[in-house]
Amino acid sequence: MISNKNLFQYLLLFFLCQTVWSQQTIKGLVYDESGQPLEHVYIYNATSTSHAHSLANGSFILENNQVGDTLNLGLLGYEKQVIVVDQQYFDSGLEVGLQPKTILLNELVITEQVNALNSIAKVDLETNPVNSSQEILRKVPGLIIGQHAGGGKAEQIFLRGFDIDHGTDVSLSVDGMPVNMVSHAHGQGYSDLHFLIPETINTINFGKGPYYANKGDFTTAGFVDFSTKDKLETSEISLGYGQFNSLRTLGLFDLMKNNKRSNAYVAVEYIEFDGPFDSPQNFNRLNLFGKYTTYLKGNDKLSINVSHFTSRWDASGQIPQRAVDSGLISRFGAIDDTEGGNTSRSNVNVSYNALLKDDLQFKSNIFYSKYDFELYSNFTFFLEDPINGDQIKQHEDRDIFGFNTQFIKDTQLGTMDTQISSGFGLRYDMVNDVELSHTRNRNETLEYLALGNVNETNLYGFVNVDFEFGKFVVAPALRLDHFKFMYNDALITDYETQSESKTILSPKLNLFFNQNQNLQWFLKSGIGFHSNDARVVVQQGGTDILPRAYGTDFGAIWKPFNKMVFNATAWYLFLEQEFVYVGDAGIVEPSGKSERYGLDLGIRYQFTDWLYFDTDATLTNARSVNEPDGEDYIPLAPDFTLTGGLAINDIKGFSAGIRYRFIDDRPANEDNSIVAEGYFVTDVNMNYALTKNINLGVVIENLFDTKWNETQFATESRLQNEVNPVEEIHFTPGTPFFIKGIISYRF
Repeated sequence: MISNKNLFQYLLLFFLCQTVWSQQTIKGLVYDESGQPLEHVYIYNATSTSHAHSLANGSFILENNQVGDTLNLGLLGYEKQVIVVDQQYFDSGLEVGLQPKTILLNELVITEQVNALNSIAKVDLETNPVNSSQEILRKVPGLIIGQHAGGGKAEQIFLRGFDIDHGTDVSLSVDGMPVNMVSHAHGQGYSDLHFLIPETINTINFGKGPYYANKGDFTTAGFVDFSTKDKLETSEISLGYGQFNSLRTLGLFDLMKNNKRSNAYVAVEYIEFDGPFDSPQNFNRLNLFGKYTTYLKGNDKLSINVSHFTSRWDASGQIPQRAVDSGLISRFGAIDDTEGGNTSRSNVNVSYNALLKDDLQFKSNIFYSKYDFELYSNFTFFLEDPINGDQIKQHEDRDIFGFNTQFIKDTQLGTMDTQISSGFGLRYDMVNDVELSHTRNRNETLEYLALGNVNETNLYGFVNVDFEFGKFVVAPALRLDHFKFMYNDALITDYETQSESKTILSPKLNLFFNQNQNLQWFLKSGIGFHSNDARVVVQQGGTDILPRAYGTDFGAIWKPFNKMVFNATAWYLFLEQEFVYVGDAGIVEPSGKSERYGLDLGIRYQFTDWLYFDTDATLTNARSVNEPDGEDYIPLAPDFTLTGGLAINDIKGFSAGIRYRFIDDRPANEDNSIVAEGYFVTDVNMNYALTKNINLGVVIENLFDTKWNETQFATESRLQNEVNPVEEIHFTPGTPFFIKGIISYRF
């Protein structure tokens, strides 16, 4: 006979077992309306408060569930789903399809996002689509660009008090393939993003500062990663024509409609533009892009994309202010109109994402690029050669090979949710005939100033751990980079390989505090390094070739109201040294220690479902450390920028947007005696759906016909009739009022 005590013990054991048994795991899959897996979907158990995010293959694992619990599934741009847990989900799993919808800011929950700031960028991209390659980088808050060589040269970039030139201090990539060129003929980090067709962009991922273990070379001011679409919503052909003989044709063709396991499409873009210049730019560019994506057993994802880009142009170059003031030339004139160039790049990129175990992801890509570059410039006119002029040629022929791998493991340390990300990779550049020469009229070489071959290898490995306990996430990380630099100088008589190696360890530590579901604080810190050119490295004999960069960010992302998001960051960055290889002169310029600090501010507000406002402001102080006060300015470093706009979305088929950008006056030399003038420029776009398939559009650049200088430099030059050289502002004029019309057909 069972005693009351024993009966109580049996009942207690039964209920404990029942509780343990009932707290079960749900394995699930989330996909879109066409059956394609969805990544980063937030799955939240409102009863037990357990949560998870779907992986690249759409799968997720959610712990601590009981029959009757309520699950919420959400992803920006899709209808939310609410599901009540049933026993069958434990037995056979849960599959959920999400339906697409217009992205609305009031649906953004900060703590549900894998990266809240990048989710905001997704809203920006959805509400203000880009329609030119120049606009792509402008989607990064606080980033300013400028073009100064006929539309074919890579843009000049400004970010966080850096005149980044064409990419020395910001890392750019597309689908994991690097854009920056190491040891480039025109200068370290040269980044020509023109091979990317804007309409193929799916997401923009960015980060500022040297705080990311999976980012190394060039990541001092930050990084920007672009990912392309796996599939097209519709096929489309488009034609745009406007002032200054502006022509753009676009074709997007879906090759595998209604296939749940595979997608394929091709994109073709062709552009012509003469510009407002007295000497036409004769610019043209052809882009070809193709991508195939398939889902293998277990929803492992395989993507292959190939692309080819070729471009040629003429340019009027940077003109001296005195030549315009004297009436010698107009603002759109030229001292030497034989500048210009041509370039091409072909890419093959294979990506593979797999789920090795329930708690272990594998992501990888392998890439190859074939790249050619030839640029003719004349910055000083007749300073060095009063007879033939100072035109220079920069040329190279490059092959790039590489791969990236990453393992992501979700586990627990005691009761603490822990995610371990680790990986390694390789990049190898073989650059032949890196040339700097003195030329005349683009067809006669007068003298070789530099000529040689570069071989550069970068091996890296990293580990990052996210410890999540309660509202806190602590993320320590470590990155190891190994470089091998080799240079063969073709201008010396005896064959010699100059080589240097360097290994550098870069620790990081990032902290996050989720005060509530709509307020996140963060403190980021890390040590990185300033990227360097192989020719600098061998000239320095391997000494101080990867100077340290120390940085920290403190800020918050806050949603104070249902339709408003506010972000603010105070930051500091110190660099031990900034060696710069001046490709235009073939010399090394050490610029010493520097420090930059500032404040980034951003506001997004959705007045209604169809009216969206955004603006970003940056305040920066950038100075050289070892120079006396008044002589410590960093040339062209902006101290205040402002970007933003207002978008109207789909009012009975009508959409429109107005965008503005402002950059303040900034020093053009070390003592601020020469000033680069700031500007405020406004652009407008309007679109109307004439029918379900036909869309009409108008784009106006520089709506108010502002007189502005797109790029400016303090340069010493001499005109042909001058006895003595003059140092002053040399500039490329910004485009005046410019209108073009667009018609597109979707099918």
